[in-house]
Amino acid sequence: MHWWASIAGIVLIFIILMDAFETVVLPRRIKRSFRITGWFYRNSWGLWARGGRHIKSANRREGFLAYFGPLSLIPLMGFWALGLIFGFACVQYGLGEHLSLGNEKITFGKVVYLSGETFFTLGYGDITPNNAAARALAVMEAGMGFAFLGVVIGYLPVVYNSFAAREIEISLLDARAGSPPSAAEFLGRLGCCPEQTVLDQIFRDWERWCSDLLSSHISYPVLVFFRSQHSNQSWLGALTVMLDVTSLITTGVKGIHPDQAKLTFAMARHAAVDLAQVVNADYSPHDVDRLAASDLTQLRAELAAHGVTLDKGVDAAERLAELRVLYEPYLHALSRRLWMKLPPWIGTDRKKDNWQSGPWDRAIQARALEHPGRAVDDHF
Repeated sequence: MHWWASIAGIVLIFIILMDAFETVVLPRRIKRSFRITGWFYRNSWGLWARGGRHIKSANRREGFLAYFGPLSLIPLMGFWALGLIFGFACVQYGLGEHLSLGNEKITFGKVVYLSGETFFTLGYGDITPNNAAARALAVMEAGMGFAFLGVVIGYLPVVYNSFAAREIEISLLDARAGSPPSAAEFLGRLGCCPEQTVLDQIFRDWERWCSDLLSSHISYPVLVFFRSQHSNQSWLGALTVMLDVTSLITTGVKGIHPDQAKLTFAMARHAAVDLAQVVNADYSPHDVDRLAASDLTQLRAELAAHGVTLDKGVDAAERLAELRVLYEPYLHALSRRLWMKLPPWIGTDRKKDNWQSGPWDRAIQARALEHPGRAVDDHF
């Protein structure tokens, strides 16, 4: 009996089951330095991102990177399955005493085959265990195969439901802050709203969105790699805009009470800090300043044109700088790690919002200019 093989197999099975439990079931961030899933995503994402660097078109590169999150689930599940099959094969090989219908010599390769057909419950019966321990192990492995199938069936819908819930508020941000969004556009469109309760409700919704983002992405870390449906939107961009907007209101915007904005800022900052740790992002002291002094002056001027007045005091600029230091380093680290572009404070891209554009717009406008009134009359 090769007892050493059984010990190695038991250790491997334990490691795979623990990793799967921590990834699928345990709803908290694991601080242990080495995990199989963490190692898998660090290396596979690095290779995938390096491949994306060679794609010159921004839209095609974003589309290529968007495949990684959903696609990574397949090899991860396969990696777990192969690890369990190999681990059970080692234990079976250590127990020994297997019979073959063709009286062929039992090798380790044939035991791996036995483990595979047992795990997937094929049950050909061409190789059978010949002692009580080996038979009991085969029954356990067959049960593990059913459990693994249940995990796959249950895990994928939960991940996609969390993704869909995340994207709802991101889609709503399109009409409120543009595409891509920016703090200046958000405040320009909604900052002059006469009803404080309307803004408070919006910030309350985003506070809950940040809380859901943190909870779901810690429970299912693969979600950080899932891109949004539009290439000019992302969960990181939405989080950044909300931090920018609430930091401006916290430092002082005439006519807007900052109480709810402070609560939203706190939750958003919490999400940014924890998610930067989830993806093992690295701090860099050389990040570009997103809001230089000249940009702040331009921001004040643009918002003033929309009826929004920022506090112009020197201490207001200092308070804003202090708030930005609390979250911008983490956003830059997430941006570098995930290859997601951070939105600017002031939107420079004056394209239409996503809801305003469509594939037939030019043809419809051209037809309307050629035949005024025909676009509607032809339907009757």
